[in-house]
Amino acid sequence: MTPITTDEQLDQQLTMPSAADVAFAQRLEGDTVILGAGGKMGPTLAKRLRLALAEAGKDSGILAISRFESAQARQELETAGVETLSADLLNPEAVGQLPHARNVLYLAGRKFGSAADPELTWAMNALVPAWVANHYRKSRIVAFSTGNVYPFVSLEEGGSVETDALAPRGEYAQSCLARERVFQYYSKKFDTPCLIYRLNYAIDLRYGVLVDIARQVIAGEPVDIAVPAVNVLWQGDANSYAIRSLEHCECPARILNVTGPETISVRRAAEFFAERFGCALQLKGEPGSFALLNNASACHAALGYPSVSALELMDAVATWVLAGGSSLNKITKFQVMDGKF
Repeated sequence: MTPITTDEQLDQQLTMPSAADVAFAQRLEGDTVILGAGGKMGPTLAKRLRLALAEAGKDSGILAISRFESAQARQELETAGVETLSADLLNPEAVGQLPHARNVLYLAGRKFGSAADPELTWAMNALVPAWVANHYRKSRIVAFSTGNVYPFVSLEEGGSVETDALAPRGEYAQSCLARERVFQYYSKKFDTPCLIYRLNYAIDLRYGVLVDIARQVIAGEPVDIAVPAVNVLWQGDANSYAIRSLEHCECPARILNVTGPETISVRRAAEFFAERFGCALQLKGEPGSFALLNNASACHAALGYPSVSALELMDAVATWVLAGGSSLNKITKFQVMDGKF
């Protein structure tokens, strides 16, 4: 992986389509709508799809829909050739007027601040999907979800698989399960091809679990090891998987775990960063025996292994932090065990 030290280099790496992306773009029929396109993943996902279509010689439309609280994000999308539309998905009338498209990538959702304002979290994660699924019932939909719907598992188990029983902790995870059930309901009701995209801990150097650990280490803050391990995935790979998941939508809705193949020890990650930064390491808490881990072998079988390994990702994070790279200031709170985000 080429060293990344600037936002421009990072954006280029996240949006550069793979050969698999371009091959998929050649097969893609119809336009694509990306809902919730102004968040952490939406802008780079949209630009990656646009570049893949361009390399494939296709002129299919891409419409990025969001409230676009960041005018800069909207401008960058339009400069990249992605059409944008400002809309409040919490307004059912606005949802009912959205342009139709053959393909829908649903990235909208709420996590941070859920404990302080659970009503908004439930509205965003349960009501909005109903309006969207009803409106786009003739489309195929990839709906983003989370591994938080699973129970914590022992490290020896190797991560939850798609058929495991669910046990969401806290209102955030419960509302995410509600989102899944809503899309599943409308998939059955209208024969809408759908895929539930259970993503665990994407990382784009400006945020993510490894970034949280690295920044704690370099700041001399203690790293909590009560949650002993995590799964991670380069956001470029997460973008690629999401785009290509459109070909794997099914009715009833298919469930797909999405993350990297490695289980990362929080302690060892902290030790890695301490060595890279040349600083003392402080730890706190007793290492637990359970963690929120997903087994994404079905994803890798269908869509291939990630292009960036966990070790490469750790090295990229260290390089970024040492270079004074920017931060989105959105901590993952991966240490939370009671589900209160």
